[in-house]
Amino acid sequence: MWIDSHCHLNHKNFEGKEIPEIIKDFSKNQIDGCVTICCRISEEIEQLLDICEHNKNIKCTIGTHPCDASNENEKRITVDNIIKYIQDNENIVGIGESGLDYYWDTADPKDQKQSFIKHIQACQETGLPLIVHARNADQDIGDILEQEYKNKEFTCVMYCYSSGEKLAMRSLDIGFYISFSGIITFKSAKELQDIAKKVPQDRILIETDAPFLAPTPYRGKQNRPSYVRHTGEFLAHHLKIEIEEFAKITSDNFYRLFTRASF
Repeated sequence: MWIDSHCHLNHKNFEGKEIPEIIKDFSKNQIDGCVTICCRISEEIEQLLDICEHNKNIKCTIGTHPCDASNENEKRITVDNIIKYIQDNENIVGIGESGLDYYWDTADPKDQKQSFIKHIQACQETGLPLIVHARNADQDIGDILEQEYKNKEFTCVMYCYSSGEKLAMRSLDIGFYISFSGIITFKSAKELQDIAKKVPQDRILIETDAPFLAPTPYRGKQNRPSYVRHTGEFLAHHLKIEIEEFAKITSDNFYRLFTRASF
């Protein structure tokens, strides 16, 4: 059975009425469950927790997207606030997405770094994994992850991986995980496909990032958690692993990283 380790079920492209239909698709596509990701704690966390409360196949995270790191409401949220939410809500299984994004000019890089470190500290205190967003910031991301890991160990997944090989290897050297989205199925993703062959089998996760980045054969359409199966099957073929075996590998990896999750 497959697991979608990263999606956004509260996105405006998904209306609430679609969630029952999304869940119904799980059994048809051999999906165990999914993790819906928080991007703005001040606006989203209660909504995500409500989705989880009514759907046993869905868990969530808590975090501030780097593009929202300069938002005053997000800046007011402390490490202790994040920890308190986690202590009070078992459906929160990870922290993020957080990280650095130098592609979009929507948040001061200083605010992004401060927010990133705050999320790492919450991971270090709770033991929950960090979900890292990295875009056009490979060097700074790698430097911060390495330095903070030296300060105190934590677990991490580089989600929707689309950065270079160097950051992938730096992350793997620390012991982190790499998650691949539908991008890996694109014909233009040759470099990413080469990187996937260098990732140890016990460090690979798969995801959709729905409603974005639908895999082939749905490229250009609205993505759904059930489409994670297509990414998994593509990677299994690409890595020359039997499909059922690869589904088990990625699910085992998910539960090893997201120790609080159960579907």
